[in-house]
Amino acid sequence: MIASDALHALSAGRPPMVLRTTLTSPYGRKVRMAAEVLDLSDSLRIVPADTLDPEDDLRDQNPLGKMPCLIVGDEVLFDSRVILDFLDSLAGGGHLAPPSGMERFRALTRAALADGIADAGLLMVYERRFRDPAQVSQRWLEHQASKIQRAMAAFARDLPDPARTDAVSISLACALGYLDWRQPLDWRADYPGLARWLADFAAAEPAFATTESPT
Repeated sequence: MIASDALHALSAGRPPMVLRTTLTSPYGRKVRMAAEVLDLSDSLRIVPADTLDPEDDLRDQNPLGKMPCLIVGDEVLFDSRVILDFLDSLAGGGHLAPPSGMERFRALTRAALADGIADAGLLMVYERRFRDPAQVSQRWLEHQASKIQRAMAAFARDLPDPARTDAVSISLACALGYLDWRQPLDWRADYPGLARWLADFAAAEPAFATTESPT
């Protein structure tokens, strides 16, 4: 158990961790998957959040009113990339990203690129959800879709190792899973290599299935 020392520290007096998220958030899924991979799930209590509810104290915890955010005692951490780095350090470091050097920053950049796929997909979903059909901007949708397509093309040229679960593969898998679930665009026919990668990653990493969004 790679996080046994961290779990001992938690049980020996470190404040419990509360994760504010929904089970449908791709960013919250990243954190939940990382916690499973690092054997920290038992130390994490999930409290649902509603970003649209002005009475939800999520806005007190994160002034941006965004999720996920992780509450550790009096500390509040956000966004998902920061939380993954924190969980990794709690588990001893170096599990989700290299601990130092240019390899670390290269990995973090690729994880950010994967998050950008989810960001653009989310904006496409919101454009259709929060506007009347007559007000939906096709130009905006195409702008976001082009971001996704460029990012996918970059990953298709340099796929992560599907047998390795790290910040890059977690972020990419959650982004692709979100696109499959919400379907802001059809990506699988254009990027069959990425589709095969996702299938291989899901077969290698049980946490991908256990953190899947409810239907």
